[in-house]
Amino acid sequence: MAGSRSPLPSQTGNGDNSRQQALVVGAGPVGLTAALALRSLGMSPVVLEADSQDTIRAGSRALFLHRESLRLLDRISPGIASDLAAHGLVWSTKRTVYRGRQVFSRTYPPSPPDTIPPFVSLRQPDTEDHLRRACLDAGVQVIWSTAVTEAESTAEQATVLAADGCRWQSEYVIAADGARSAVRQSLGIKMCGSRSQSVHVIVDLEEDPAQPMPVERVFHYRHPSLDGRNVLLIPFAGGWQIDLQCKPGDDPEQLTDPSSLSDWVPKVVDDRYRDRVRWVSTYHFHHVVAERFTDPHRRILLAGEAAHLFAPFGARGMNSGIADADAAASAIVVALAATHPNRSHAAVDDFDRSRRQAARHNEQAASAALSHLRGDRFGACLLQQAAATLAPTFTSFGAWLDEAPYGPRTPPLSNPSGKY
Repeated sequence: MAGSRSPLPSQTGNGDNSRQQALVVGAGPVGLTAALALRSLGMSPVVLEADSQDTIRAGSRALFLHRESLRLLDRISPGIASDLAAHGLVWSTKRTVYRGRQVFSRTYPPSPPDTIPPFVSLRQPDTEDHLRRACLDAGVQVIWSTAVTEAESTAEQATVLAADGCRWQSEYVIAADGARSAVRQSLGIKMCGSRSQSVHVIVDLEEDPAQPMPVERVFHYRHPSLDGRNVLLIPFAGGWQIDLQCKPGDDPEQLTDPSSLSDWVPKVVDDRYRDRVRWVSTYHFHHVVAERFTDPHRRILLAGEAAHLFAPFGARGMNSGIADADAAASAIVVALAATHPNRSHAAVDDFDRSRRQAARHNEQAASAALSHLRGDRFGACLLQQAAATLAPTFTSFGAWLDEAPYGPRTPPLSNPSGKY
């Protein structure tokens, strides 16, 4: 299957826990981006990762790298965007279907050669492989099997404690240790927001190389063969991700049972994919943002899921985390170069303010998209039905149905011309 992991050259630390200029906690896509960004700015960061080097992360998870993220990554690691594009997938057609009837379709022309595409669809573990190789090439030190359990700070430095008893001291720390961030929790920083009531089932399918399906993203409102559930089908390099929205009262364990999967998966895709399921998971999506992205001493900066969690619609999670990582690295470099503590503090405060503002925007957009998809309000259901009815005559209504899952715009009721 495309996306299987090839062995990486050895990349381990020497256990030296002397004071560093910058530590990064977590070697996921956000932590690795932070390390590359720091390295590109002339620093020598050390990355601490809880997992062992040979750990294989399951599932497609975050699929999309937006063009803005590809440009950012290419700036801090020249050439990586073309590598990601070469190994990823760019689908050019998207379709939206309402109760089995197509209401929107659009095919985009291919990107010109030697340009960064609008996005790349690639499994998160494969994205991490590319970032790990870039870190290795850049000389970034990664200390594997080092689970950080606590963090603290003073006006002069930050200290993190690992499960093996080692203490690491640094002038600054970027915490990219995920949704259950031990760094954030030990600092007492709260996550503010809510968790969605609806459950989603995520299924990865391996592509049939002998007879692959058309490479297009398809969103179904009220799928008639799935008892009116919404379902999103997304291609990625080597396979497909199905996102099934459960109905109230659904038993996710029943829907993910192998016999149940073999029943409903062929209703979304061709029957030959019945036995090509490779990963299944269920999610309650969170809509939360940290109350602050740094500690009171401004020595520890939160990035990615350590700082925010969104529903995946619009691919805002990993992409905003990549932007967090770059901004955190820039703030640290400015802070280290400052000649007065107030200027150092100002650099970190600017990071905190700008990235929290971005996180709140993304959280609101993702929440609005999820609310639209649920359609559990009577008015929302009527609006979707009306747009689907008008879509064959006025293309703007079909376009609204297509775009709404990514952060709904105002319905084009006042613009029936078919154009935005």
